Amino acid sequence: MSSSVTLPEQLPVMPLPGAVLFPHALLPLYIFEPRYRKMLEHALQRHRIFCVTLIKPSCQDWHAPEDFFHLATAGLIRACVERSDGTSNLILQGLQRVRFTSFEQEKPFPIVSIDTVESRDPTSVETEALGAKVIELYGSLKHDRRQLPAKLDRYLSELRDLEMLADLMASTFVNDPLRRQRLLEERSLNQRLRFLIRYLRDEIGNAAA
Repeated sequence: MSSSVTLPEQLPVMPLPGAVLFPHALLPLYIFEPRYRKMLEHALQRHRIFCVTLIKPSCQDWHAPEDFFHLATAGLIRACVERSDGTSNLILQGLQRVRFTSFEQEKPFPIVSIDTVESRDPTSVETEALGAKVIELYGSLKHDRRQLPAKLDRYLSELRDLEMLADLMASTFVNDPLRRQRLLEERSLNQRLRFLIRYLRDEIGNAAA
């Protein structure tokens, strides 16, 4: 499934600890560091798109490109409110998985050349069965504690786009950043759904404990 938005060939990047953005998901961000204020200004002057990528858990912060993952999601700035102190609150909506192919700039914030990353599997009977299992597990999670917003809850019950289902479920219910990154990087939709089922079962087990 291709995004309806054509991505530019180069995008700024915001490496963050613990944050993995998925396509279709929304991520609220508070921009306060000077380097990211510059990055936001850069993005707003151009396409309103930048990438959020996960800093490797072994690093406190990033100092070089090897300190963060190079498969990420490009996101569109849906809303941005600048405050009187120069900081900003914004909502980023995930558009598409991308791979960083080269670095045009590293400091004060990275600018990368990107390739879009598409899922590999055509939808099959197996994909449908895996998707049905994910929806069944969502039913357990919903009764347990966390529910998606009502609008999304209704939407999921009618959802036929299993790639979107996988991404929204991963974004909402999988907490561990490395598991989230693994789901983001998995190009096979069937394998992504299998990982998701395993992780959702863990979440249900943890909630019942």
